[in-house]
Amino acid sequence: MSAFAPGSPAWPLPRWIAHRGAGKLAPENTLAAFRLGAGYGYRAFECDVKLSADGVPYLMHDATLDRTTSGSGPAADLSWDKLSRLDAGSWHGRGYAGEPLPSFEAVARYCLCNQFELDLEIKPIPGTEAHTGAVVASEVMRHWHAERRRPLLSSFKPKALQGAMEREPGLPRALLLDTLWGGWDAAAQSLGCCAIITDFQMMDAALIQHLQARGWAAGVYTVNEPADAARMVALGVAGIVTDAVDRLSPAAP
Repeated sequence: MSAFAPGSPAWPLPRWIAHRGAGKLAPENTLAAFRLGAGYGYRAFECDVKLSADGVPYLMHDATLDRTTSGSGPAADLSWDKLSRLDAGSWHGRGYAGEPLPSFEAVARYCLCNQFELDLEIKPIPGTEAHTGAVVASEVMRHWHAERRRPLLSSFKPKALQGAMEREPGLPRALLLDTLWGGWDAAAQSLGCCAIITDFQMMDAALIQHLQARGWAAGVYTVNEPADAARMVALGVAGIVTDAVDRLSPAAP
């Protein structure tokens, strides 16, 4: 079996991963999006985890509230009590009005009950990278301590992965890349990463070979066209994050 095949020791998730729950078909990073993605047959989900002002992990991508909630300003300024009261669905459509921001605990319970798997992107506030990574890792182990398969922790921020590794070294980690910045491979090595996840347009045979030589699995984001997905599969990419849950079926060959 290739080191980059789904289910191999290097890659801890299924190949097909629904981006932010169900990509753009529902309000991102909400349980409504997870339910919609599951309805299309997805069993693995990517989502963004950050901390409230009082240290509660919850799901949201942006640093500010304006785009995806009824609030405004920096998300980091609000306690979880205030964040939990925001409307995170109306921006996407009337049918989702009142959909709340989910706590990580709520998402963990949902995934464990349904045997779904997670790629958790750690999205720290600047200056809190290591602390955020440590808190997320602790919460993962609190919920998944009895499970054989555990979420993948990923981040663009090496310090966040460092914090996660120091707190829970047994959890799988992946470095996210939007460019091949100097020293990225040394950083991934020092962080004990099992995978590298890049923008799909960066992934080619040469990079696959480089990763394979170091024992890393290859993942890509965000693949929304069938031709691009077929090319990634042909290259041997183990994990494919997509918005197009209605067009790219995880049951397809």
